[in-house]
Amino acid sequence: MTSAEEPARPNGRIRDAARTKAEILDVATKEFARSGFAGARVDEIAARTRTTKRMIYYYFGGKAQLFTAVLERAYSVIRQQEQELDVEHLDPVAAIRRLAEVTFDHHEAHPDFIRLVGIENIHEAEHIASSEMLGTIGSPALDVIRRILESGQKSGLFTADVDAVDLHAMISSFCFFRVSNRHTFGALFGRDLVEPGRREHYRKMLGDMVIAYLTADRATD
Repeated sequence: MTSAEEPARPNGRIRDAARTKAEILDVATKEFARSGFAGARVDEIAARTRTTKRMIYYYFGGKAQLFTAVLERAYSVIRQQEQELDVEHLDPVAAIRRLAEVTFDHHEAHPDFIRLVGIENIHEAEHIASSEMLGTIGSPALDVIRRILESGQKSGLFTADVDAVDLHAMISSFCFFRVSNRHTFGALFGRDLVEPGRREHYRKMLGDMVIAYLTADRATD
């Protein structure tokens, strides 16, 4: 249920709209990541932001729209990092390794993002599909990968017949699995994939795998 007019603010306080919305999104991110879309409660989000359920509906329209806004902000963080990625001065091998490291670092630093993406996949990306922003945001990383692949293939360094989307999937899958499956993997195999002492091992391992695939000798008899 939504209201065309802004509801009275708690305790008569005049709060900055942008700050209030950011606070709601901060708390909603934690609540959705912890409880999932179905389990998250707008009442709980309101209580933890010292605002009201009506205020949340005023700003976002409803629970589904709030979850979509949470996803939009989560994806915008990594897209911003991709846009700021500067690898033009690097050779293709160093450039693709750097891009892989950026994805690795982001996924490790944002476990809530991993949980949110997992939750959205359970819902078959229905909230992403309904978002105009996410439908047009694309991935700056794909443009960077395309340029790196083109440079590497022209120079003869890269031999793999792979497109940017497939390579992006290859990099993302390792980074995502490491965070999303740390608990089950640890319970089954006794190894914590995000244990600090092995961080650089896995970070280098990712780069090595990608470079090995791109530069492998594929000559046939």
